[in-house]
Order: sequence, then C-alpha cells, then structure tokens
Amino acid sequence: MKTNPGRFFEDYRMGEVIAHAVPRTLSGGERALYHALYPARGALYSSDAFARSCGLAASPMDDLIAFHTVFGKTVPDISLNAVANLGYAEGRWLLPVWPGDTLRAESTVIGLKENSNGKTGVVWVRTRGLNQRDELVLEYVRWVMVKKNSSTPAAEAVVPKLQESVPSEALVVPEGLDFSNYDFTLAGERHRWGDYQIGEQIDHVDGVTVEEAEHMLATRLWQNTAKVHFDATNRDDGKRLIYGGHVISLARALSFNGLANAQMIVALNAGAHANPCFAGDTVKAWSEVLDRAETTAPGVGALRLRLVAVKQGAEPFALRDDVGKYQPEVLLDLDYWALVPK
Repeated sequence: MKTNPGRFFEDYRMGEVIAHAVPRTLSGGERALYHALYPARGALYSSDAFARSCGLAASPMDDLIAFHTVFGKTVPDISLNAVANLGYAEGRWLLPVWPGDTLRAESTVIGLKENSNGKTGVVWVRTRGLNQRDELVLEYVRWVMVKKNSSTPAAEAVVPKLQESVPSEALVVPEGLDFSNYDFTLAGERHRWGDYQIGEQIDHVDGVTVEEAEHMLATRLWQNTAKVHFDATNRDDGKRLIYGGHVISLARALSFNGLANAQMIVALNAGAHANPCFAGDTVKAWSEVLDRAETTAPGVGALRLRLVAVKQGAEPFALRDDVGKYQPEVLLDLDYWALVPK
C-alpha cells in the first residue's frame, strides 16, 4: 500500500519516537501571510528596527508561526484520524526562529488510554521542533482523541503526569533581549509589567468573523492535513471544523488591545479547545492575569495569562457553568507566559 490512511489508536506504542516528514524553510512570506490572516500588530515581530532597539539582531518570526509550523509537521502522524485535539501542556519556546531557518519536528508517545466506548482512544505526545542546526527551538505536550480501527482491546492505559504550569524559573528569555529602552509609543500602549495585577481581567473589545477561505488558507499554510478541517463529508453535520491553531492566533492577535506589550510567548502551560468553531462564528477574546514573575533580563518581566476566545452570544468573562463545564460559547482556554517590559 503506497498511500497513507493515517494512524489509528492501536498503531501507537509507548516510547515510540516519530520523525515527522517534510522540513519547512521559513521566510518573510510566512510572516506576511500570518499578518494578513490575523490582525497581528506586535511591534517586536513587525519591525527590525524595533527589535534591534530591544537587543535582538532583527525581528524574529512570530512565536505562533514557529508553533503552527511544528504542529503542522505532526498532523499526518498524530492527528490525521483525530476526533478532537484535547489539550496542551509543558510548552516552551527555547530559541527565536529567524527568516531562513528550517524547522522539522519529532514526537515521542508518552501516554495511551482507550476510551470506554472502545471506538476511540487518547494519545499523548511530546513534540520537539528543531532547526537546521538540530537546535531545539520549541517543545510541548499535546493529547489527541484518535479513532480506533479494530475491536482489539488496548494495552493497559498509561496517563502521563504533567506539570500544572511551566515554572517561571524555567522560562527562556532570548539572548540579548533588553527592554530598558523600550519605546511604548511605537509599541502602541503604555502599560508596563507592574501595571497588571493578579486576578485582573481584560476585555479585548474587538472581534473577527471567521471566513471559510481564511481558515482553509491557514491550514494549507501550516500544512495541516487533518481531515476534519478539509473534508466536509468527514463530519455528520457536513461542516469543516476550524483549525484550533487558527482560533489561537486570532485570540492572540485580538489581545493586542490591552496587552500590546505582551511581546513574546515563552511558555504554554495548558490549553483546551473547549467547543468547536465554524465559519461564520465571530471570535472575541478576554484575558485574566494569573501570575507575575521577574526575569534576569534587563527591563523584562513575565506575565502568566489566561487567554479565552469566545464566540457571539458569550456573557462577559463567563467561562464555566455551575458544574464546571465550559460554557457553549467558549472556544479556547489558553494559559501561557509572555514577556513584558517593566
């Protein structure tokens, strides 16, 4: 058989290391397309001159460009037959990615658990993104619900124990980053690290209606081949599911209004795609400050933020109902660390 039907739950083995195909060389083209798809306006990722004033050689690629590129490499081997991408943990950005860098990905299976219905199971993988020098630029854990292809009982379940969050001392600040002479006017807002208080909630005000064409362009850009995003016959309702990374980037870009100075994502603590998103939905976002931390870099602090994406009809700052279930309008619940000028 020369074609690839994708892996099913029973095809995974604990400890297996999967080298994913097709490395990707990134250029300014990816940046331009990313900024066309999302209302991204972060100064550090938009201007070489601004990045140099912050101690970097030039403007790096957006943090989520690196994430989407690495994620897309994994789809044919991890989630081609996925029912749903369930969550993320222990994510860290370890090196900036520059135009001209080539990224590849590899994943290690760290957990397997068959669901009680016997038709699906959950697969946990730790994915590593590496550049052309085999330097580790990004790592994260994700878990996916995958279809079974047989009635054969699965082996004993293994559920990995994961950190609740990346500790602040494990955050990696890019070499040379210095916010001592940060230009708040050019960045677009005046709010510093010390202006944000733990427990503070921020309504980012703006919204974006998701279009089918933009979603399809995004999934092709990141070479995400998951059937639920492309094939309208793959779901009983005849709809193509919007790629979760598309929602992440929309919410991150919308958070500029209130968090314009949260310049770099350096860790992904947790994440859940709470409810499906479809073309025609209007995405809005709000954030909550979960923690603050010092760093050793001059003028640089870190904020731990909860980013919540919701669709039309959502109540302000509503997240879960009385029994702890996500409200039906909640699309994304993302917990991350970002670097902010002090």
